Amino acid sequence: MTDAVVVIPTYCERESLAEIVRRIRSAQPGIHVLVVDDNSPDGTGEIADRLAANSPRVHVLHRPGKQGLGAAYRAGFAWALEHRYGYVFEFDADGSHQPEELGGFLELLDAGAGLVIGTRWMPGGVVRNWPMHRRALSRSGTAFARFMLRSRLRDITSGYRGFRAETLVAADYGSLVSQGYCFQIELAWRVELAGIPIAEQPITFVERAEGRSKMSIGIVLEAMVQVFGWGIRDRFAAGGRPIRRAAPSSRE
Repeated sequence: MTDAVVVIPTYCERESLAEIVRRIRSAQPGIHVLVVDDNSPDGTGEIADRLAANSPRVHVLHRPGKQGLGAAYRAGFAWALEHRYGYVFEFDADGSHQPEELGGFLELLDAGAGLVIGTRWMPGGVVRNWPMHRRALSRSGTAFARFMLRSRLRDITSGYRGFRAETLVAADYGSLVSQGYCFQIELAWRVELAGIPIAEQPITFVERAEGRSKMSIGIVLEAMVQVFGWGIRDRFAAGGRPIRRAAPSSRE
């Protein structure tokens, strides 16, 4: 297996971090973990440091304060590329993503995918413990982004992903402008526009059991405004003609 690292942004995730890292290490003992902590006031960073002290495969990147999901991932990606990892994963700290499914992502990356997206909204995908309004928000947000960006991805907002290192470089991840969850849409769309092979892997998404969601009205509004602007510019750039994009492959 090519050296791989799971990047986990954290802000006030002390209740769940240790267990998530344990499950990742149990599911894939050869994989590395990078915790990117935004100076969490609840001591998450100190927990990450203790985990790193007990394992050479766990690493911590401390940042001075809360600067948004996009900034955390850009910092984590830069660290991963600097340390020459071949595969780089996005992963939530709250228990919503299942480490036991990493094996399927690794198989698809080994088979040639440049990006593997963990997809909730496809055959085999499961969502547990989400209230109806959260399901509706996610499905409508995905539908809006797909329509505006003319994307063929079925879960463009998903935060469970695996990249080849060269995919991140080709997508010029450092120039992404989004700070909140819209970062996920922007990055996946960049990869799609670049014509890089994308695979979709059905996942089981489980609503967090500990801590509080970081979702807010401001994050939703940022995503809507950004996506609308990108979609309008995309249409003008293409002279109103649809851009031909390969359909993502999927494991169903």
